[in-house]
Amino acid sequence: MSPTPWRRLDDAALSDSARDHLWMHFTRHSTFEEGSAVPIMVKGDGPWLWDSNGRKYLDGLSGLFVVQAGHGRAELAAAAAKQASELAFFPLWSYAHPEAIQLAERLASLTPGDLNRVFFTTGGGEAVETAWKLAKNYFKLTGRPMKHKVISRSIAYHGTPQGALSITGIPEAKMYFEPLVPGAHKAANTNFYRAPEHGDDLEAFGRWAADQIEIAIEMEGPDTVAAVFVEPVQNSGGCFPPPPGYFQRLREICDRHDVLLVSDEVICAFGRLGTMFGCEKYGYVPDIITCAKGLTSGYSPIGAMIASERLMEPFRSGTQYFAHGYTFGGHPVSSAVAMENLDVFDREDLLGNVLANEKAFRTTLEKLHDLPIVGDVRGDGYFYGIELVKDKATKETFDDAESERLLRGFLSKALYDAGLYCRADDRGDPVVQLAPPLGCDQEHFDFIEQVLRDVLGRAWGQL
Repeated sequence: MSPTPWRRLDDAALSDSARDHLWMHFTRHSTFEEGSAVPIMVKGDGPWLWDSNGRKYLDGLSGLFVVQAGHGRAELAAAAAKQASELAFFPLWSYAHPEAIQLAERLASLTPGDLNRVFFTTGGGEAVETAWKLAKNYFKLTGRPMKHKVISRSIAYHGTPQGALSITGIPEAKMYFEPLVPGAHKAANTNFYRAPEHGDDLEAFGRWAADQIEIAIEMEGPDTVAAVFVEPVQNSGGCFPPPPGYFQRLREICDRHDVLLVSDEVICAFGRLGTMFGCEKYGYVPDIITCAKGLTSGYSPIGAMIASERLMEPFRSGTQYFAHGYTFGGHPVSSAVAMENLDVFDREDLLGNVLANEKAFRTTLEKLHDLPIVGDVRGDGYFYGIELVKDKATKETFDDAESERLLRGFLSKALYDAGLYCRADDRGDPVVQLAPPLGCDQEHFDFIEQVLRDVLGRAWGQL
C-alpha cells in the first residue's frame, strides 16, 4: 500500500492542533487550555504581519529583535534555495565549505580591533555558551587554570543553555533548572532611572556601575575570574543604555585584572543601534563578540562567537584544539542567507536609515511622557523600552499582582488587538519593549505611538 499523504490543516484546525501538539516557548499553555485561540501568523511583508484571520499588525519587535531587513525578502529566500540545491549541508568539523569561509572573512572585516576568528553556532545562547567555554579553555592553556568564573549584570538575559543561563541574571528564569553551572556572579546594571542616589549625574552613575563589576572581580579574586559578559544596551529590564564612559572604564578594569570582556550582541549587532556591532556605537573593543538573530534577519538560524587573535593563539600549534562544536553551526544555507542579508544592508543602507531616524523614533516615543502610566522612555537606535509606573512623582512600580493584571491580563492582548506586535515584559519592572525592522520611518513611529497612547491610556483607566 502506498502511504496516505499527510493532511494539510485548514485555518480552523490550526489553533486546536497547536494547543494539542505544539509546545511553545516561554508560554503559559493554561491560556489555551481555557479556550483562548493560539495566535497564528501566516504572512509578512516589510514591517507588517498578517495572522490566519487576515488581520494586519505592525511588527514592532522585529519578530524577536531579529527581522532587521523586514519580512518577505524574496532575495533571501532565493539565496537559501540556491545554496540548498548546491550543498544543503556539511559540518565544519575538520572540513569547511565556501559559504562559511566567506561569511567568516566578511564578519572579521566588520569587527573592531583584531576580532578575526569566527566560531559559528546556530543561535545566541550557543554563542554565549561557546564564549564561556573558550574563556575557561584559554586560561587553562595559558597557565592560569583557576580563572574560570564570570561576572554579568543583574536582570540581564544571556540565553537558556545551562552555562548561558548561569550567566543570566534573572532569578525566576533559573530557579526551576538549578543547580546550574557554578562560577557565575552578578553585579549592578546601568538602570539610571532606578538610581536616585546619583541625582542627574549620569557620568558619575556610569563610573559607579562599572566599579561594581570591579568590586565583584576583586571579591571573587582576579585570579579566578575569566570574563565579564555585558550587552551594549541591556535588553532584560527594559533597554538600559550605557552611561557616557561606562565601557571605557569597564575596558580598563578588565585589562587591569586580565579578564576577558565579552560583548553579548545577540540583539545589538547588525544594525539594531545603527552600527554593525553595538560596541562601535559606544567606542570600545571587546575580546569576544557573541551574535546571532539579525545576521540572517531570521530567514535561517545562525549565531557566532567572534574572538580576538590572542584567544586563538594557544590552538594554532601542537595537538591542542577547542573540543567544542555544533552539528548545524555555520550551516551552508544559513551562511548563504547571511551573506545575502549583509548585501541587503549595503544596498539599502539600513544602518544609515537607523542613524538618520533614531532621533525621530526617540522623540515620537517621548510624546508618551504625558501619560500618567509612563515613567521612563529609554534605549538607543531602534531599540527602546517604556517603563510603566503607578506614580510618576515617586517612580513607584506595580506589585506582583498588579503587574500580572496589567501585563498579562490586559496589555499584551490589547496591544495585539490594536494591531501592534511588541513585548510587554516584567523581568524587572514592567516595560513595553520596541525594536522595529531597520527600514521603518516616521509613518511606522507614528503608528506605534498612537497605538501605545490608546492602549496605555485604557490600561491606566482600568487600574
